Amino acid sequence: MSFEAILQSIVDESGGGLGAALMGLDGIAISQVSATGDPDASDPLHGDVTNAGIEFGRILADMNKASDSIGAGNIGEVVISLDRVKLVFYTVEDDLVLVLAIRPDGNLGKARYLIRRSLLEIRSEL
Repeated sequence: MSFEAILQSIVDESGGGLGAALMGLDGIAISQVSATGDPDASDPLHGDVTNAGIEFGRILADMNKASDSIGAGNIGEVVISLDRVKLVFYTVEDDLVLVLAIRPDGNLGKARYLIRRSLLEIRSEL
């Protein structure tokens, strides 16, 4: 299964998914998808999750440094809840992260479950 198919499944099944991207912490996207169907007019990212990944990726890198300095290990998952979107960042490999954007009223628990369920498939495609 391709990265796009895996990401599309997560977005479509998550209940409120707007888009997802698999990208490096350097901001380079390997793959990106947006929700199927009519575009959501309330989507502040306009289907482009990589912009959020780039902007918040710098913060994630700083969080990793802070975590290392206290000996807590690497970051596994970060959820950022904003007024107009929720962003889930899930570490796939050392410098590779899956970014998922969902509507504020979306099903965050299901989205997190779908990401964890898909990790083995994503890693096997690397």
